[in-house]
Amino acid sequence: MKASKFQWQKPVKEDIDKAFLAEIAERKLPALFAEILWRRGIRDESALAAFFNEDLANLHDPYLMYDMEKAVARIQKAVLEGERILVYGDYDADGITSTTIMKETLELLGADVVAFLPNRFLQGYGPNLAKYQEIVAEGIQLIITVDNGVAGHEAIAFAQSQGVDVVVTDHHELPQELPEAYAVVHPRHPQGTYPFGDLAGVGVAFKVATALLEEPPAEFLDLVAIGTVADLVSLTGENRILIKAGLEAIKQTERIGLLALCEKSGVALNEITETSIGFSIGPRLNAIGRLGDANPAVDLMSTFDEEEAQELATLLEEKNVERKGIVETITQEALSMINPQNNIHLLAKENWHEGVLGIVAGNVMQQTGKPAILLALKEDGTAKGSGRSVEQLNLFEMLTTVKELFTHFGGHHAAVGLTMPAENIPVLQEKMNQYILENEIDLSAGAPLVIDGILQPEEATVAFVQSLSALAPFGTDNPLPTFLLENIQPQNVKLLGATQQHLKFSVDDKETLEAIAFNFGKQASEFSGTVDIVGQLSINEWNGLKKAQMQLKDFQVKGIQFFDWRGKRNWQQALAAEETLFVAFQKVSSKILPANLQAEVVVFDNLAEIQQLCQAKQYQQLAVLDVPSDLTLVQQIVQQGEFSRVYLYGYSEEEAYLNGLGSREQYGKLFSFIKNQQQVDVRYKLDQLAQFLKIPKNLLIFMIKVFSELKFVTIEDGVLRQSEEIVNRPLTESQLYQQRMRQIENEEFLLLADSEKIKAWLQG
Repeated sequence: MKASKFQWQKPVKEDIDKAFLAEIAERKLPALFAEILWRRGIRDESALAAFFNEDLANLHDPYLMYDMEKAVARIQKAVLEGERILVYGDYDADGITSTTIMKETLELLGADVVAFLPNRFLQGYGPNLAKYQEIVAEGIQLIITVDNGVAGHEAIAFAQSQGVDVVVTDHHELPQELPEAYAVVHPRHPQGTYPFGDLAGVGVAFKVATALLEEPPAEFLDLVAIGTVADLVSLTGENRILIKAGLEAIKQTERIGLLALCEKSGVALNEITETSIGFSIGPRLNAIGRLGDANPAVDLMSTFDEEEAQELATLLEEKNVERKGIVETITQEALSMINPQNNIHLLAKENWHEGVLGIVAGNVMQQTGKPAILLALKEDGTAKGSGRSVEQLNLFEMLTTVKELFTHFGGHHAAVGLTMPAENIPVLQEKMNQYILENEIDLSAGAPLVIDGILQPEEATVAFVQSLSALAPFGTDNPLPTFLLENIQPQNVKLLGATQQHLKFSVDDKETLEAIAFNFGKQASEFSGTVDIVGQLSINEWNGLKKAQMQLKDFQVKGIQFFDWRGKRNWQQALAAEETLFVAFQKVSSKILPANLQAEVVVFDNLAEIQQLCQAKQYQQLAVLDVPSDLTLVQQIVQQGEFSRVYLYGYSEEEAYLNGLGSREQYGKLFSFIKNQQQVDVRYKLDQLAQFLKIPKNLLIFMIKVFSELKFVTIEDGVLRQSEEIVNRPLTESQLYQQRMRQIENEEFLLLADSEKIKAWLQG
């Protein structure tokens, strides 16, 4: 048995309204889609129509946002009077696209405008007092924040006190008290009535642009799609309309900077999807801000100069490569520092790049299954970094209980950022371990994994996978459907990757559906029998041939797992678990084990002894080293314990099956030789005798023992002689001969039978 990593939440049969089913059928969608959408809360015609809505005319009126009218009036006044305006953004993809939209909107209106993105290492996130003081001193008369501002009380209050108005446009969590800005435009403003609260920062900027330009500006939809997808906001409601339109806009974009970035990213414009943004374009925009000054990214999105576009796209590509290298280095360093006894990993080191610690914390969490906080140690005695958590632990809630240890701290359930005196790190580790224990948080249980449907392999066709695009765009609150395939028999399991870290296999012998399993390479042996797999479907195209493919997320094996390691000498898997019962039926077989394990081998004597051992130690795994004289003993041993895994190595010292019983001709040749020689010293001349008679040495020893048992020969002091009185008897009267016959039959089964046949026999 192999338990799943996650807690699978299988679909429950729903009583779906017939009218809803009819609507799905009318749209020519698979019936399974009705179940998926129903479970996601889309349960009537109007909700369904809204889900599939692509018309920009159905976007909400921007003036439904609180303070929008006030903000627009102030911006228009600044434009008319030639005031100097500064757009103050953020250094991530959402902030970069938001800044670009606001800046270009104001330029269309003829404004005197400049844009600025703070450096995360100099000014940090959001309004920075020192920078605002500098901005005011430079003569800026209006500040417009995008993708930040609601937490910038001090800096905003300063600007307002100096006669410089600040218009905040933001989408982040609202504090209890809002800053004293001239206007605060936010989709979830406590005094507002805007129908959709999950816009990204770029969505809010687009709404302001719509109000200023008096219509939704189509030229900004490409940027809206990028910022919205990259910021991982809810892909429901208005965001679906914006992303659908934005993806189409990217295919026809005239932004030479975006075209250059797509080229560097390897993204084909005519095939762009939200996945392309999430895994290719977004990370490159984010990378430059993680490592330093992100302002060149705004220049890239706005430039009309092809040479500049190529230079800036190259810069972003280089920064992304640099970011990947830093992440890989820190990830390996962090993993080497882990103490497995801790319930949460708190890791700190000098010279770690704080701009990527959130990514690394996520990597550590994924590889260990435990929450992780990574901190960069500073020369001033502080530590600054980020944390990521699993579903079972609300990281923000836990750290709130020890907030006195931090000088700065913020975040949510799954992610936090914090700064603290380095001397508090040991106390924090102790407090967090204690919190997890006292609150009985089971980190081993695995996060929930929602399964949208159960398929048969033949149902996962290219046509079915293509039909899934009707439910796109996929992301937060509308994930790509996850499917379960039960009782599959993996075929042609192959290891892939530079370090063989990935797996690929066909889910059945028809090979119509392939599975790719990233970072499952170490578990390759688990796919030797029947498994249940969970994953997401896509289309893999190679040389013009399209094939359905499942990207594995998790798997499980029900019942006893049988591992066919005959002819292999790979002990890593068997040694991975603490409680493995090694059983040999001949003492000599223990020599195939590593020296440190040979003393652990139990040489079989009786079932009662095995039963006592199993009760005392509760073994999880059974390793059968060789072949017994009675095959049923293996079955009986399996039944004595609660084994989840059985490993069969099939060692045979005598190699009875290969050497056989000996032919009539061989026995005759041996007997004639003994008779003619009268005596043979088998102590020293056995090898010569085997070579002379052309009989394998092990077989020759067996034949001599049979002759001895039947009293055809005698052996005294190592000297072999013909017996003085010989009674003719068939060889089959020999007990040794009979045992050998059974051993050959047993070896033929255990060493040569198909592994599935042996597994069925073990379980039968």
